[in-house]
Amino acid sequence: MGQTILVTGAVRSGKSEWAEHLALQSQRPVTYIATAVEDPDDPEWMARIQHHRDRRPKNWGFMGESVHLTEAMRRIPEDHCVLVDSLGLWVANHLETEPAPWHQLTTAFLEAIKNSPRMLILVAEETGWGLVPTYPLGRLFRDRLGRLIREVGLVSDQVYLLVGGHALDIKTLGHPLPPVKMPLS
Repeated sequence: MGQTILVTGAVRSGKSEWAEHLALQSQRPVTYIATAVEDPDDPEWMARIQHHRDRRPKNWGFMGESVHLTEAMRRIPEDHCVLVDSLGLWVANHLETEPAPWHQLTTAFLEAIKNSPRMLILVAEETGWGLVPTYPLGRLFRDRLGRLIREVGLVSDQVYLLVGGHALDIKTLGHPLPPVKMPLS
């Protein structure tokens, strides 16, 4: 079986850099899956995407996949390290998905993680540490991403939280919560 590592933290905490560092240490060929949707009308967004591109080693494989993440991960050779950046953008790309199909998507994603022979490094944004959004779409995004991160963290071999310029190994420091049934949303 493979290994799954979750890297989470706030904006500009160093999540992507830490995930890239772990991928380099894997001693495997690396395939990077970007879930971002490019928007040429947003120069600041395009600059962020370009910054990520410029930082990646040129010998890494690349796949852009904003919607069909589970299928994309399965297409990568089993001996590769797969770096997915990011789960938050993948969730955002599915905000119009109804609750039952969303549940099916996340269930299939979690099963793919559990059964993957690949090394998986998954980057996710922590968004739920502030106020509850006053608008429904904001609450839906925050709730879906929070649930997904919790579920991924429970099935991951390692979980890192990036904060204050440090990567904290949460699996070593923390205690897992018991599984709970959560509403679909």
